[in-house]
Amino acid sequence: MNADNMNAQSQLVPPEGDTWIALSNEPLPLSLAMEWAVHPRCGAVVSFSGTVRDHSDGRPDVQLLEYEAYEEFVVPKFSEIVETARKQWSQLHKVVVLHRVGKMTVTESSVFIVVSAEHRGAAFEAAKFCIDALKTLAPIWKKEQWSGGSDWGSDSHEIVSLEEL
Repeated sequence: MNADNMNAQSQLVPPEGDTWIALSNEPLPLSLAMEWAVHPRCGAVVSFSGTVRDHSDGRPDVQLLEYEAYEEFVVPKFSEIVETARKQWSQLHKVVVLHRVGKMTVTESSVFIVVSAEHRGAAFEAAKFCIDALKTLAPIWKKEQWSGGSDWGSDSHEIVSLEEL
């Protein structure tokens, strides 16, 4: 893990560098992350907020999600994702990857990605890459609670490496 990411597990405060990675049980600071990503060299800031919705396949009336993560592996995976994005899109400036763990109600943000770049194309593509890679690579599990009961999310999959994407 590089210096930008030290103690990332609980840091919901913007770092000195150009990469902000965190895994936290606190609400994600969406506005702060957007403001932090703005830079004079960049004409584009793209964000993605994954929010808790009120339904899932075969599970109407979802009321609560609970995320668990294998912390020791998640933050290094986030770093790997950001490093790969920076190699693929050289005009990226600031990148934010924040994920929440613990219990969340409908409409709360569970994951937030922000990318600033010189041009919108790179910002959009890099933001999409970051969320898609996170969903595929990071050992994070979701438990859903709905009117008919509770169980782990129905979209489980094998964890793969970046090379396998």
